Amino acid sequence: MTTANSTTNNTASSTTHNTITASTLVNVRSATIEDLNALLALEENAFSGDRLSRRSFRRAISSAGSSLLVAAGEGKSLLGYALLHLRQGTRLARLYSLAVSPQARGLGIGKALIQACEQKAIKKGKNLLRLEVSDVNKNAIALYQVMGYREFGHYDAYYEDQTDAIRMQKPLRHVSSEQTARPLPWLAQGTPFTCGPASLQMVLSALHPEYQATPNDELEIWREATTIFMTSGHGGCHPMGLALAAQKRGLSAQVWLSENGPLFVGSVRDELKKEVIMRVHESFTEQCEVLKIAVHYSVMPLEQLIRAFDSGALAIILISTFRMDGKKAPHWVVVSGYDEHCILVHDPDYEAKDDTQNPLDCQYVPIARDEFEKMSRFGQSRLQATVVLRA
Repeated sequence: MTTANSTTNNTASSTTHNTITASTLVNVRSATIEDLNALLALEENAFSGDRLSRRSFRRAISSAGSSLLVAAGEGKSLLGYALLHLRQGTRLARLYSLAVSPQARGLGIGKALIQACEQKAIKKGKNLLRLEVSDVNKNAIALYQVMGYREFGHYDAYYEDQTDAIRMQKPLRHVSSEQTARPLPWLAQGTPFTCGPASLQMVLSALHPEYQATPNDELEIWREATTIFMTSGHGGCHPMGLALAAQKRGLSAQVWLSENGPLFVGSVRDELKKEVIMRVHESFTEQCEVLKIAVHYSVMPLEQLIRAFDSGALAIILISTFRMDGKKAPHWVVVSGYDEHCILVHDPDYEAKDDTQNPLDCQYVPIARDEFEKMSRFGQSRLQATVVLRA
């Protein structure tokens, strides 16, 4: 996957004669299909690598999850653009790419586009705006700092030219200045049905640095933890199964379940499949008793989850993806931090559909606390499942 311009990796030459003056009238508006050719020309002039494709621009113009803004000068010429991603179900916006025509630099075009993105994100209910910038782009870094962005991460050899990226963010609304997060490796699930094993592998990598996460072990965890059958297709991972797999790999586990009895059985009509689910559930229950893995048949309150996080534990949470993608699918994520208003998660569900997709969108994803509590209830029974893990 091309990492694209990911926010002002402006390494192209800017020696072109400046024919645009400060008095030039600039209109910041949403891009249209008619802007495609001008956007591609601007991209060619602004960047020497990591360029967005025609397909990516077209997708950004039509996507409900993105906002492509352009700064148009007199005669409808494009002086710059900003591509903003708005992740559904979260409070996160990401300035994916910002480009200013070499002829228009130094005239405040970039600042106007950033401000327009911030306003767009606020209107969409986002609390936080993130971006990446090349560490050699000192002018862009200085602009972001003046506008209130602060560094919170660094990535080596992030761009095509092997320059590093600085990751920055800015609160868009009144939020607590204190954010608690844990260094947590991120892994993408290797199959559509192994979100639980990928989540457990992230925790193992964080709590046991010597652990090597491999695709084979991801499938092995799935084989150990799966319920065999679930709502449809491949079976999903049972919270007790994940706890058993975690303890087998050297972690201490506790399980919190809002119901006592076989999970997901209500969505299965086939009597044989129901029987298999019940037998697997009983086996997991017996194994947890033998290995003294505590299973609490109650909801783990959010404040108790935060206290566990503060004491060094990491938690895998079952959520419904309905508020994120409109699908009522059970999905496992890892709690990676929190602040006064949001819970941060690492989401293993990543699919590189085109060059605007990025794994960074799946890391430390802020979800409003009330929204998180709604997400962490699955199905008609409003099942809540939490697996708390310690070294």
